[in-house]
Amino acid sequence: MNCLEFRRLKLAEPRGLPHDALTHMSECAACRGFAADINENEERLASALAVPVPEGLAERIILRRKSGSATRFSPRLWAMAAALLLTFTFGFQQWKDAGSQEYAKLAIQHVMHEPESFTTARLADPQLFRTVMQNFGGELQGSLGKVRYMKLCPVPEGTGWHIVFETERGELATLILIPAKRMTSEREQATVGGWTALARPGGQGYYAVITSSPDTLDKVDELVRQRVRWRS
Repeated sequence: MNCLEFRRLKLAEPRGLPHDALTHMSECAACRGFAADINENEERLASALAVPVPEGLAERIILRRKSGSATRFSPRLWAMAAALLLTFTFGFQQWKDAGSQEYAKLAIQHVMHEPESFTTARLADPQLFRTVMQNFGGELQGSLGKVRYMKLCPVPEGTGWHIVFETERGELATLILIPAKRMTSEREQATVGGWTALARPGGQGYYAVITSSPDTLDKVDELVRQRVRWRS
């Protein structure tokens, strides 16, 4: 096991590391320090979330702030949302420190890290999706399909959006919106572990489309290019 594998496991299961991960940690001072930081962060989060948190709290607060809504939240809810965002940001900072600047490959790794996104319905609201796209700099010219899952997630410069949707043809695809990162190329493609991804510049940074086959990727990529107009 290498350091990157250990850190992914620690982020996924902070309290349930397998034997090989524990062995690696005992032999690697850097990963022991990383694990200690994660444990401390988990304790802070547990304290902040001493009461049940409404699903999608952090996402809804972020969207309301950006859209200028007058909806008010209690200071405690703000504190819990902030704790959630702190955890997201801290988590990806460790991935970023591993040095990966391969945008399409990084998007695949993110999808593989969240398999529940394909089996869970979360914030599946078309209007919320439209707001997310507008805030990121994407104006919808038509429907991409049925939104099934949306979540604020760790991305290179803090937090971005992880979106799963089903096209009109029944093709399942993931769209990752990554702010503040500018690609120097027009496109970047990668295939890892049975997944294929295509990253392109757009909106506040770049976006990536991820599917389970190259043929589906081409179709979904074309769909996004036809139905989303990106503002620079």
